[in-house]
Amino acid sequence: MILYSFRRCPYAMRARMALLVSGKRVELREIMLRDKPADMLARSPKGTVPVLLLPDGRVIDQSIAIMRWALADHDPEQWLAGDDERLIANNDGPFKHHLDRTKYASRHGADPITHRDAAVALLEPLERRLEATAQLCGATRSLADMAIFPFVRQFAATEPAWFAEQRLPRLRAWLEGHLASELFARAMIRHEPWHDGDLPILLG
Repeated sequence: MILYSFRRCPYAMRARMALLVSGKRVELREIMLRDKPADMLARSPKGTVPVLLLPDGRVIDQSIAIMRWALADHDPEQWLAGDDERLIANNDGPFKHHLDRTKYASRHGADPITHRDAAVALLEPLERRLEATAQLCGATRSLADMAIFPFVRQFAATEPAWFAEQRLPRLRAWLEGHLASELFARAMIRHEPWHDGDLPILLG
């Protein structure tokens, strides 16, 4: 299997973490977004990462689909028990909308403070869930946690001092726990951009 990825992309992060925890052996091809490989574009013309090429020629180019495909075959931590479609859709839709307009306000012609405040409001239900359980869907990390965590990470990093002052203590502890995890460290190993003819590099 071959995974086209970009280290800092939150969609690619969550796909890499699911592939790692499922034990898949995957060749990792780190790309540069401004110089996307022709082979990747031929397989997935939408031109976004991650893109997973399967040995039988199939292509999976949606991160959540990659996560679910990998875990359906082998799910040692039972992540699929926490596949909360509503939580994930709220993250990938409204929260990502406001995150983009906070982080890239000039690109979108947006007021970053308005969108920052709207994004925080969408994090408050996660804070309330974490009052009852250590993770979003129970005592242990699951698909929902790992699908959402990279986007909360990105949001927190836009204004770290400001984020630290928000009334989200449990969410911050949850975030810090995932940032410190061995799984995240393995998923975030830095590699040089891939070029045709390079020796294969295995994920993790």
